[in-house]
Amino acid sequence: MSGEPRNAPPVLGGGRLRLPDEPAREDWLAGGLSESIGGPLGEHAVRPPIRRYATPVRIVLALACLVFALHWVQKSPCRDGAWTDLIQYKDHCYTDVLALYYAEGLGDGKVPYAQHPVEYPVLTGAFMGALGLPVHALSQSFDINQGKWFYDLNAIVLSLLGVGTVAMVLALRRRRPFDALLLAIAPAMLVTATVNWDLLAVAPTVGALFAWARRRPVLAGFLFGLGVAAKFYPLLILGPLLVLALRTGKLRQAGTTVLTAALTWAAINLPVAALWPDAWMRFFDLNSTRGVDWGTIWYIGAHLPHGGLPGFGWLGAHISALNLLYGVLFALCCLAIGALALFAPRRPRLAQLAFLVVACFLITGKVWSQQYVLWLIPLAVLARPRWGAFLAWQLAEIGYFLAFYAELMAASGTTVVPEGVFVLFSLCRLVTLAVLVGYVVRDILVPARDVIRADGTDDPDGGVFDRAPDVRWLPGRAVPPGPIPAPS
Repeated sequence: MSGEPRNAPPVLGGGRLRLPDEPAREDWLAGGLSESIGGPLGEHAVRPPIRRYATPVRIVLALACLVFALHWVQKSPCRDGAWTDLIQYKDHCYTDVLALYYAEGLGDGKVPYAQHPVEYPVLTGAFMGALGLPVHALSQSFDINQGKWFYDLNAIVLSLLGVGTVAMVLALRRRRPFDALLLAIAPAMLVTATVNWDLLAVAPTVGALFAWARRRPVLAGFLFGLGVAAKFYPLLILGPLLVLALRTGKLRQAGTTVLTAALTWAAINLPVAALWPDAWMRFFDLNSTRGVDWGTIWYIGAHLPHGGLPGFGWLGAHISALNLLYGVLFALCCLAIGALALFAPRRPRLAQLAFLVVACFLITGKVWSQQYVLWLIPLAVLARPRWGAFLAWQLAEIGYFLAFYAELMAASGTTVVPEGVFVLFSLCRLVTLAVLVGYVVRDILVPARDVIRADGTDDPDGGVFDRAPDVRWLPGRAVPPGPIPAPS
């Protein structure tokens, strides 16, 4: 790789393609799986000629399109809205997109916030109205199934946003395009892509990371603002951005991004808050009064055998105490992550810290909806593109997905599996994510284990942080980081 620019694209020449990364040779699980087709390619193997159209980028994007098409097929039994005899749970095809078309008044032509309060942030409510109101208007002239049209339109737009997210991860990993394959074929993406409108926030969030990596702080702030206006979780990533700016002295650039994000969010929210304050406040009211959700650490603690852990059942009935406790736990996690960011021997990468904060938010939180996994998948791929722990976590998510639908059927009066099965899979999801968090922390403390830095790269997502020296008040860290040898 000597003489090649950092993050250079694949090299094409003489009809041959030299891949910048080969998972079968650098990852033990990918290498093991490759044995079924002959094993990893040897050092001196003659590579067959590969045409330009068969580049890794196009292969990954094609697989992403296939996954979203299969997702639509998986949800298709529910598209007509005829949810009789619990078909939405039996066929594992429930989606809020279709259910809330009627529950939020769109099926009656009501304008979000103005004529009906919406339980989501403003950009998501506006998106629902932008697709739902034309469908309702069309139904006044033509005999159409409103719910089916609304879902299909949402599925198209959300799938395009999903494929765009994969494309942006590819752009962030130009020397490692197969890292994005983990995102493109993630099993949890296959079953949760359009359960809700989370991809509406995921795409601008990854776009903001891409803009920051390209040293465009204003654009990054604008995209962060869009993401927060759709779902609140992108706000969590601004914390790691500011901590890394403190360590490198790049506060002006980070401040520009945060200020732009705040102005963007305000420009979207203030008109609605001023005109329909009660409707605008519904999202905040619901989140403050919401109880323990399925699958959270608080649910697990209350439903363990023999009556659960002491105090967990009481917290479920005392929401104020629950809010305080999980808020304190998450704050402690953030303090620990901040200390890690400031005092680790080598400055952590932005994606690593972003993943840690969002993962801890879900682990400690009182709500962990099945589609929230979409928040984490791109960050996990950017933070630690290793196949083993990632796929173990994804398989646990699939187990939870199946057990959750059995739990929904039990809540509707049809018991499929014992309650303990759902608690077990909830615990598996929690533990596998916690293990992935532990691996990321280890990569930060032992940078030689970080596969992204194995070739001398510092922080491809860091923008102005990339190869920047630490501020003087951090002793012994005045030299920009150099190459790190790969671990034996």
